[in-house]
Amino acid sequence: MRKVTFGGANSLDNYFARTDGGMDWLMWSDEAMELMNDYWPKVDTIVMGRRTYEVAMAGQEVEEERSGGEGETENANPYGDIKTYVFSTTLPIGKTAGGAEIVSSDPGEFIRELKSQDGKEICIMGGGNLAKTLLEAGVIDEIGFNIHPVLLGSGVPLFYEMSRQIDLELLECKAMKNGCVYVLYKVKD
Repeated sequence: MRKVTFGGANSLDNYFARTDGGMDWLMWSDEAMELMNDYWPKVDTIVMGRRTYEVAMAGQEVEEERSGGEGETENANPYGDIKTYVFSTTLPIGKTAGGAEIVSSDPGEFIRELKSQDGKEICIMGGGNLAKTLLEAGVIDEIGFNIHPVLLGSGVPLFYEMSRQIDLELLECKAMKNGCVYVLYKVKD
């Protein structure tokens, strides 16, 4: 069965981004890049919510403009060849946009089906709201975060209120030279 991971970079007060979506506070480092270089070859599927998808596509358009592209972003997946699914109740279902497949089925059941298929790991990207649903459904296996030494005070939440407690087991904890702390947890059954 395939492993499902949820994670990203967050502030110490548990925000993914500023209220306006800004992420200028992120502290990139060689250590973080090494973690990402180790992680991404293990993944062949990304699942995200609509808002995370829209942020990714906006970033793709900005990058396209910088590189002088001809507007190919409509069909370009910002994650390359990685199969990408976007959960949405407002985007046209089944339509491939930006290299992603738009789905609206039950997220927990959808992930259970993906887990039963052959393949590499599945990454739940961004979207604390989607992660809440998937944690409650019991389909996320690991949670990993690069915690940044900043208190944003408000922003896009990392976690939303859940209907039950989710117990975790620490697998790894690594302090980085820039003050960030990487943590990896297994979600207990």
